[in-house]
Amino acid sequence: MERFSATTILPDTFEGARDDIASQMGLIWGQIKAPLIVPLLKLAVVLCLIMSLMLFIERVYMGIVITLVKVFGRKPEKSYKWEPIRDDVELGNSAYPMVLVQIPMYNEREVYQLSIGAACGLSWPSDRIIIQVLDDSTDPTIKDLVELECQRWASKGVNIKYEIRDNRNGYKAGALKEGMKRSYVKHCDYVAIFDADFQPEPDFLWRTVPFLVHNPELGLVQARWKFVNSDECLMTRMQEMSLDYHFTVEQEVGSSTYAFFGFNGTAGVWRIAALNEAGGWKDRTTVEDMDLAVRASLKGWKFVYLSNLKVKNELPSTLKAYRYQQHRWSCGPANLFRKMAMEIIKNKKVTTWKKVHVIYSFFFVRKIVAHIITFVFYCVVLPATVIVPEVQVPKWGAVYIPSVITLLNAVGTPRSLHLLVFWILFENVMSLHRTKATIIGLLETSRVNEWVVTEKLGDALKGKAAKTPKKPRFKIGERLHLLELGVGAYLFFCGCYDFLFGKNHFFIYLFIQAIAFFIMGFGYVGTFVPNS
Repeated sequence: MERFSATTILPDTFEGARDDIASQMGLIWGQIKAPLIVPLLKLAVVLCLIMSLMLFIERVYMGIVITLVKVFGRKPEKSYKWEPIRDDVELGNSAYPMVLVQIPMYNEREVYQLSIGAACGLSWPSDRIIIQVLDDSTDPTIKDLVELECQRWASKGVNIKYEIRDNRNGYKAGALKEGMKRSYVKHCDYVAIFDADFQPEPDFLWRTVPFLVHNPELGLVQARWKFVNSDECLMTRMQEMSLDYHFTVEQEVGSSTYAFFGFNGTAGVWRIAALNEAGGWKDRTTVEDMDLAVRASLKGWKFVYLSNLKVKNELPSTLKAYRYQQHRWSCGPANLFRKMAMEIIKNKKVTTWKKVHVIYSFFFVRKIVAHIITFVFYCVVLPATVIVPEVQVPKWGAVYIPSVITLLNAVGTPRSLHLLVFWILFENVMSLHRTKATIIGLLETSRVNEWVVTEKLGDALKGKAAKTPKKPRFKIGERLHLLELGVGAYLFFCGCYDFLFGKNHFFIYLFIQAIAFFIMGFGYVGTFVPNS
């Protein structure tokens, strides 16, 4: 009988202990809420609203500029002299500048034939062009395949050089720098750069090089990217929306106003004199392309962007590859800003307005504020106001400004407007990675120079991807992404609190966003292909 009494009392003991813990936590929360949590959250709201206004003004400004550019038809051909290079009977082919085409690659089994073939297919006098394949591959089999491909094109009369090195120091920047040291490069005037998955059209050089020939102040001609696999799945459509805004608005505005924008690292042609004057390639960050562009701009060189010249390429079609790419693209600019801010301020070759544009607009707002505000405000601070009702966010900051920014971001891809809600959820989840990477870059912590080559699946090859069965996106047992799961749990908790006790009626958004974080946290993004 005594034993029976003990076992029946045990659950009551646990319930009592649980109630005590809950009451103690409630007491602690009540004690710290008013003097600590509320003031901190109010401060966070104020800072987030300031950053939102900064981003809003930047987006509206760029929207106005791009509208004026389109209305008045301000094309590069009107701003700079452009005319085709004419044949000279006396000089012959020597009337054409010598062009070097660099193709850096690393274990590119799926796309090496694509990139080499496209480069060798460029229309230009055969004795005035050199194709340079910079192969950093560590897989001996792939290395042999790339070399054989180069030999095959060389047998057809193409001036192609296969270059390797015994280390991968500096990654892509190191390979490009090493390639520029070759003796034959000193005879070249310009260098065109294409990553391993890029397919320039045969007339690419005819449309870009004349800008550099006839405008000695120009250091760079940048073409636009065209995504061949954007319809592969929902994730690639989301990427297309983000990148189309960059190419349709940001690059165009930079080119039209300040003759400056970030080099995209590929699908561009550099004047070798500008590249050398800027100090050549440096591997101090993971954005060697942006680093070179900023240094060249500080030397007084101008850039032009050709929005009507598109080069085919492939988007990352796996979540893992996209995560690594976004880490590099977010961490690198923040780290470069840390390294170059004072150099830009002290520079005497460019105007004050251009310095302001590069430091404030190009770096601070677009590369730092844009990432931090998206995650901190929409995924942390706003949900926190649900459980701390003493802190209010004005409707203009919580609804109107984000709506305008979102719509302005969507103008680059009109065909995907019906996917806007999915894009918002996707971008909010990815903002967690971008914010983390931005902080790593600013603080220069251990992963600051992490470089993982973006995996290409060869989707650009006609039908090749269809013939090769794809690996499943997710298997039970793969590594979970605890950060996404943690943020998802936080949002779900805030949603439950708002549903049960709150007055904000914010729970629908919180639940949906929590689901998005859970999906990404489990490493799965559906392969659903949306209708065009």
